[in-house]
Amino acid sequence: MQLFHGRKDEINEFRQLIRPQKSTLATCQGRRRIGKSTFVHECGRFVDHYYSISGLPPHSELGKDDQLKNFAEALSRQFGIPDLPLDSWEKAFHLLSTLLPKKGTILILFDEISWMSIGDRNFAGHLKNAWDNHFSQRTKLVLILCGSVSSWIEENILNSTGFVGRVSWQFKLQPLPLHHCNAFWTEREKNKAKPTPTRDKLRLLSVTGGVPRYLEEIDPRKSAEQNIESLCFHKSGLLFNEFDQIFHDIFTRKAGTYRDIVRVLVDGPRSVQQISKSLERIRGGSLSTALHDLDGAGFIQEDRSFNPNTAKDLARTLCYRLSDNYLRFYLKYVEPKKSAIRKGIYQRVPLEALEAWDSIMGLQFENLIHNSRDEILSLLGLRNTTIENLGPYFQTKTKRRQACQIDLLIRTASAIYIVEAKARKKIQPSVIDEVREKIKSLSIARDIPIRTALVYEGELAPSITGADFFDHLITFEQLLTFQPKRRKKP
Repeated sequence: MQLFHGRKDEINEFRQLIRPQKSTLATCQGRRRIGKSTFVHECGRFVDHYYSISGLPPHSELGKDDQLKNFAEALSRQFGIPDLPLDSWEKAFHLLSTLLPKKGTILILFDEISWMSIGDRNFAGHLKNAWDNHFSQRTKLVLILCGSVSSWIEENILNSTGFVGRVSWQFKLQPLPLHHCNAFWTEREKNKAKPTPTRDKLRLLSVTGGVPRYLEEIDPRKSAEQNIESLCFHKSGLLFNEFDQIFHDIFTRKAGTYRDIVRVLVDGPRSVQQISKSLERIRGGSLSTALHDLDGAGFIQEDRSFNPNTAKDLARTLCYRLSDNYLRFYLKYVEPKKSAIRKGIYQRVPLEALEAWDSIMGLQFENLIHNSRDEILSLLGLRNTTIENLGPYFQTKTKRRQACQIDLLIRTASAIYIVEAKARKKIQPSVIDEVREKIKSLSIARDIPIRTALVYEGELAPSITGADFFDHLITFEQLLTFQPKRRKKP
């Protein structure tokens, strides 16, 4: 049985879409392997009738006829009709509309919609007409268009004049927060005498991030080192072959350019100017499109600093961060050893002995923290507080100020919160001096209180707690075991 964890808010949103006198068109986007299809399948539990049709993965000889044949076969399987030949999308969509039950709530998923469109430049137009003339005429029907190629959905659906006013909802699935990631272990460890150590969970999450498909591959009977070895450093491992598959399936002929961009971001965030210089490419144009596509695909994140005093975004501070833990780990540690791994001669090295492991681990830990922002806000006591702005903060060095980078800066109406993230075997007292220097580098009005927090995994030096410098100490374990407070019924 396939495990399903999290997405409760999204499930509740879906249930609101099933309305007695109305049909609904929605989209579902997110990173490959993030669980889009599984999420929609879970939504299918709340309707009377659920149907799912997926496009075929692209390859050089695949065309429109192949996609239509696949569509016809899906109708045959799910509706029990003969496998009818289809020569146009108008006929395909019309046939589906005639087969739908007359009563009950209905959910239809068109999965990997960009693949389905292969070979027909006017596919989106046919879909728009089918929605207007057939599907929208029904009541209690939800049609979800899903795909990993967010750029296709944006260009052909969300930003298309033909679909203006037709899309009622957009689901954008993010990596799971830490307490939902932890559920993958909790479910499987019920009969284990000793649960997986927190440190092992962090090692695994530093490779998988909060991607459900990767988490499903973890074997709780093995150590973190053993799991990572079989997934990443074996020629048959899912995460050994995943990188090339991702870029081939999503970005096709542009894959090389997109690979180059994520390589630039492996060692930390970069501005557009820095990316342009590293790649020797002109800013704007195709580079801007590529960055937008990678952001939409869930692999990089656009961050912008804000003024701590006013909470307003600062101009010219746009940076891009590699927000995907798997991509960074692969590019840093797997790709350089790919030939040796294929030959079966790679000599396994303990994770902590890998080159620049501490710095890379810090970046991976920060990504996990950013995916659990709501939980951090709750642990800081800000659950019911208005947040004026938040995000990573970075400022460059000038004659008047020092360079500064803050893992998470939070601005409320009454205070500024500086959140430092550390993942080390032993966390030294020097972390206090680091945060003090960051505070000094900020130009903050005297009447605005500053609160400090340390989110950490590792052994904390006793003098850190004794110094009473941090207002909040949040452990990685707290985020893993976080229990959201239930809303009181009115």
